[in-house]
Amino acid sequence: MIRTAGIDIGTGAIKTVIFAFENGSPQWLVRRVERVRQRDPLQLAADEYHAALAESGLAHADMDYVATTGEGESLAFHTGHFYSMTTHARGAIFLDPEAGAALDVGALHGRAIRMDRRGKVLSYKMTSQCASGSGQFLENISRYLGIAQDEIGALSKQGDSPEKVSGICAVLAETDVINMVSRGVSAPNILRGIHGSMADRLAKLIKSVGNVEGVVMMTGGLAHDDGLVAAMQDVMRQEKVPWQVRSHPQSIHAGAIGAALWGAYRHEKLSRRESLPRAA
Repeated sequence: MIRTAGIDIGTGAIKTVIFAFENGSPQWLVRRVERVRQRDPLQLAADEYHAALAESGLAHADMDYVATTGEGESLAFHTGHFYSMTTHARGAIFLDPEAGAALDVGALHGRAIRMDRRGKVLSYKMTSQCASGSGQFLENISRYLGIAQDEIGALSKQGDSPEKVSGICAVLAETDVINMVSRGVSAPNILRGIHGSMADRLAKLIKSVGNVEGVVMMTGGLAHDDGLVAAMQDVMRQEKVPWQVRSHPQSIHAGAIGAALWGAYRHEKLSRRESLPRAA
């Protein structure tokens, strides 16, 4: 029995998972997610890890590998660290074995990752931080419109006459939104227009990583925004590309999942190396 933990420290949230492996087959024991909300990310990650251990009935000494990703390299108790593009690729395949690409949309950026069926990254491309295609941008807009973040997706899908917004810069896009509100444009049409603009940018990002084979799996926090997922699917249909965009109820955990899975792989590899006979 091998037990591993994956901890993904993002800008907006801490994601923690624990897996047990019996004969190479992974069993998902615990999954947790907690918004950072201006708290110390490293302390919050430690607290979440210990809460996950308590939930699983395990102790830190029971863990064979604690893998971090995102901004988790500075965690004192981690065993090893993996680049987030690698963990999101592996996590996307775990959530959907047909995935040939991961589209990670988080608090500050969007990132397209093309990988093979083993989770090896073949190419990737990231948006700039100023782009109007991030979770932080949508959070700012929802605050300005006076709506809760978990209402964004449902309201967006109600829009019947979306207003276009700037797809270049978050500042310009926010100015567009202010002008729309002053003209009496409804929140659903504003949000649907924003999602359409984001989807156009993200579709171009996917195209930039090369020929994707299989499903484009959305990961990260915005993978749970139904309005954005629907907008991505609309763009793909309009452009008649051969990729199907999907999300998963646990898409936000993809990075942590990938870290835990790669941690198990590295643990097994190191264990085999240590078991080899030493030269006299």
